[in-house]
Amino acid sequence: MKTRQRKTGPVSIMRKVMYATLIGLLFIQISSCTKDKNSGKAQLSVRMTDAPAAFEAVMIDVQGVEITGSGGGTVLLNTTGKIYNLLELSNGVSTLIATGDLDAGTVSQIRLILGNNNSMKVGGVVYPLSTPSAMQSGLKLQLNQTFEPGVSYEILLDFDASQSIVHTGTSEYQLKPVIRTIDNAISGSIKGSITPVGTIATVSATSGGLTYSTITNASGMFLISGLPAGTYNITITPVFPLLPVTITGKTVTVGVSTSLGVVIL
Repeated sequence: MKTRQRKTGPVSIMRKVMYATLIGLLFIQISSCTKDKNSGKAQLSVRMTDAPAAFEAVMIDVQGVEITGSGGGTVLLNTTGKIYNLLELSNGVSTLIATGDLDAGTVSQIRLILGNNNSMKVGGVVYPLSTPSAMQSGLKLQLNQTFEPGVSYEILLDFDASQSIVHTGTSEYQLKPVIRTIDNAISGSIKGSITPVGTIATVSATSGGLTYSTITNASGMFLISGLPAGTYNITITPVFPLLPVTITGKTVTVGVSTSLGVVIL
């Protein structure tokens, strides 16, 4: 018995072309709908960094990050909840802790939710960090920033560990977080190092009556982030008997890290 072979003629080829075209148009339509669906959203990334501190470790139990809009609505971001050592996040090092999509509009507040497993290490001994009851619902930070649809934003939480830990007794310490919110897109920074290496010093940058500060790390390096554009006077105050050094008239530009080079004390 002979097998009947189906011939492919011009009509059949035309049908295949039309079928492929319809599939392509359907795919484009689906993609367009997906794009339109997300076009009203702003993308937000939240990172965390720290100013150096005279401790061996500062462990912070991050549980969540929540955003509050001007209308009072809240969004819980996708947070990498874990215990972070703040002292590993200094002098320009930061880590991503949360991301999410937000409705376009004004964001009034960001809330950092901490757990109870906070601790610090000094002199080789680990001490628990108690948290005031008023902060157990989360640390509220004012933001007041307008997010545009379809734009990606990044907020940096600058955690000042040296000012955030309060010695309340012989072996008792309390965590009272001091955090500054920084929008890297509208700020610059000042960096540098000091010699002799191993000297601990406070570095302050002042402009228009406002002062921003940090301390040097074990290598003598420092970085002050989140500085509005302007002209700054920098004062480096080492531990006695070394004397302070002042550098005047340093310009900070948005998106640029102004280097002071190596400062000899």
